[in-house]
Amino acid sequence: VPVPNTPADDLTIGPGTATPTPAPKAAARFVPGAVLAGRYRLVALLGRGGMGDVYRAEDLTLDQTVALKFLSEGVTHDAARLAQFHNELRIARQVSHKNVCRLYDLGEADSRRFITMEYVDGEDLASLLRRIGRLPHDKAVEIARQLCAGLAAAHERGVLHRDLKPANIMLDGEGHVRITDFGLAIAEGDAEAVHAGTPQYMAPEQLAGQPASVKSDLYGLGLVLFEIFTGRRAYDAKTFNDLVQLHQSGAITTPSSVVRDLDPVIERVILRCLARDPAERPASALAVAAALPGGDPLAAALAAGETPSPEMVAAAGATSAFNPLIGVTLVAVVVAGLMGLAMLCDTQLLVARAPLDTSIDALEGRAREIVATLGYTERPVDTAHGIGSYGEYVNYVARTNRQPSRWDGLATGYISPLRFWYRSSPRDMIPLSTDTSPSVNDPPHVISNMVTVVLDTRGRLSDLLAVAPQLDTSAAAAAPTDWTPLFTAAALPFAEFHRVDSQWTPRVYADERAAWEGPMPGEPATRLRVEAAAYRGKAVSFQIIGPWTTPTRMQQTPKTTSARVIAVIGTALALLLLAAAIALARYNLRVGRGDRRGAWRLALFMLGVFVLAWAFGARHRADLQVESNDFFIAVALALLNVGILWLLYVALEPYVRRYCPDLLFSWSRLLGGQIRDPRVGRDILIGVATGVFVTIALFLFRLTPMLTGAPPPVPKPINYQFLLGSRYAISAVLRIVPNAMQNAMFTTLVFVVTRAITGRLWAAAAVAIAFFGIFVAGEAGDSLLFNVLFSALFSGMFVFTLMYFGLLAQVAAFFVQQLLVNGVLTADMSKMYAATSVWLMLTIAGLAAFGFYASRAGQPLFGHLL
Repeated sequence: VPVPNTPADDLTIGPGTATPTPAPKAAARFVPGAVLAGRYRLVALLGRGGMGDVYRAEDLTLDQTVALKFLSEGVTHDAARLAQFHNELRIARQVSHKNVCRLYDLGEADSRRFITMEYVDGEDLASLLRRIGRLPHDKAVEIARQLCAGLAAAHERGVLHRDLKPANIMLDGEGHVRITDFGLAIAEGDAEAVHAGTPQYMAPEQLAGQPASVKSDLYGLGLVLFEIFTGRRAYDAKTFNDLVQLHQSGAITTPSSVVRDLDPVIERVILRCLARDPAERPASALAVAAALPGGDPLAAALAAGETPSPEMVAAAGATSAFNPLIGVTLVAVVVAGLMGLAMLCDTQLLVARAPLDTSIDALEGRAREIVATLGYTERPVDTAHGIGSYGEYVNYVARTNRQPSRWDGLATGYISPLRFWYRSSPRDMIPLSTDTSPSVNDPPHVISNMVTVVLDTRGRLSDLLAVAPQLDTSAAAAAPTDWTPLFTAAALPFAEFHRVDSQWTPRVYADERAAWEGPMPGEPATRLRVEAAAYRGKAVSFQIIGPWTTPTRMQQTPKTTSARVIAVIGTALALLLLAAAIALARYNLRVGRGDRRGAWRLALFMLGVFVLAWAFGARHRADLQVESNDFFIAVALALLNVGILWLLYVALEPYVRRYCPDLLFSWSRLLGGQIRDPRVGRDILIGVATGVFVTIALFLFRLTPMLTGAPPPVPKPINYQFLLGSRYAISAVLRIVPNAMQNAMFTTLVFVVTRAITGRLWAAAAVAIAFFGIFVAGEAGDSLLFNVLFSALFSGMFVFTLMYFGLLAQVAAFFVQQLLVNGVLTADMSKMYAATSVWLMLTIAGLAAFGFYASRAGQPLFGHLL
């Protein structure tokens, strides 16, 4: 029977009581057989407590037995007690769990309020312990585990019981636990909650007047467990002052001093719950259940058809140290793999094929020199620079040259596959796009005396664009234009080029146009066209045009049919998944499911990553208004991406916990702040090793078409921010983090939803592989067969990592793989970007080393290997 049957020597503190007072006694008012509220027929008085009387009754409407808890007649008009009575119903109805007594509704009879609740045919734990003493070991463990489950359910809903004691714990006829009496319960974090509870079962911080918390409920749990396993109270004080003195002394009777054959594991659990410092107590009630001998609370919850809480998932799984031999092997694989990748990059990266021996600073100096030589000597207010690939020329070579040596000319030929651009302006260059840094075409060339030059990696001019004055009142005739400085800057022999009619119009105003044709240096068979324009004798436009050049302002770059099909399918799938995530997230929020705390922690972390990426990679200005506008744009974009991540997490996380909780073991611990947890370290190490392995497979797979006689593939581009300096490279690394997270979330969503629908693991894996494979199709070249094989292999390795090692390992794998693909590695220390390559490899190796260190759980790093 759910009766708050407080023993006479128990003290209670509640609303309206300034000092501890004994629980009040009252005479029964209602008689058996009376019908209340036209619905409930009283059967018998079950007991009395601090709040009032509890009767057994029959619900005549639903034909079932219930319990009615009446507010004491003497406090019916006490506003504080009445509010407490209503609060009990409001708070307790938020918790729905088989180990928590259910409350139904609020009623009134003869001016007395009552609560209808579940009738439990059994006995409260306090009377049972008084009757038989301590419980048998196995039964005590079973009750302890159920008690932890019920308390965890309350904490998951943000409810603190504050009065956990044997008298408020019922055992039904089958021995199942019911936590009752939420009369003193509050919502977690309630700043207005009064000091309340039963001092005999209150934590030291509560007795000192501090607010209740999850840790104070765990202290009460420890006191109850002490009684369950020993049959005695941990603090047996007769008065409140005696109790306070016992707590202040720090003296506590150990359970093993009462029961000498008590399992040391149980004693360790109880003493951890009874630690004076709340920080030293277990993290949750589920952590207490997980520490009890035998049993698996996660498996029990799944077998009962329940969705385990995030805390239960975090407490599940292995917590022992990772095998040192496997850990050392994985770290060695990572280091060796990085070295091998560095050598592969020297043969497959586009930047490795280019003659990139001149530093970015030297190229910028060369650009300034050319601008001054052409007559633009005014000191600019703003400048910008960058680097990118010359895709038109690379694609032209891929289309027209099928020889095995087709890429050898990139390092020695006149045309370089990379381009460096430099811009100067008499005003601040503020992009029109959401990018806070100027690009080669943004902002547009509309400001007078705005100049842009494009150089190859040897410092030779390949493009010029300068804006003529908007207002020119000079009537003097312009001097003839001297075109030779342009040819000199481009390293073209002016004498070998002859004049032809101009065909390509400049992008800026000009009053003179000229064109020439001649042989390309080093390849006389290839003809080049030079188009130039000037205004009043000063060059404003210069272009080198080859057979590969297309009029992009007149026609769009064509896409292959397969590329268009893949783009359409990929976009449709992404939109479909986003719509599904919105629907699932809305449902989960409406029914109160989902790890909201974890979702907000993830969102705040990602927002910090975005802001840091902006701080390192943005172009910062002294103008406070411009700088603040750039900051707000960056934050707005960050919030959009963070919102998508939050939405995905809220949508998928409850289903992962229900159908595949093992995917979240290390992830939940990491979100809970357990950074050095051995499971977290193990999965980070495995993820890093997977990312390195997948990248090696990618580079090797690109070479497989050559086995059938196909020419070598197009050299891989990179994120060229890695060439612009350390702060830009750090920004690029940070921007990979949310991208890796989104990839992992989408893949996990597909996997888990398919698993929930089909109930089959391998069906879910196949669908997830097919989904992710669409987005990587085309990476293996033009061969359909190799593309299908590559997509299956590439996406399969990520899905395999998710299935067997969880979400955290997959996120780490995505991060490392994208960092290696977008970054720049080299084994040649004479390369300009060798320093960047070194710290990128050290970052990845350091991440693997940290994973190995954390995975050892404080044990000797190499165990007995040495």
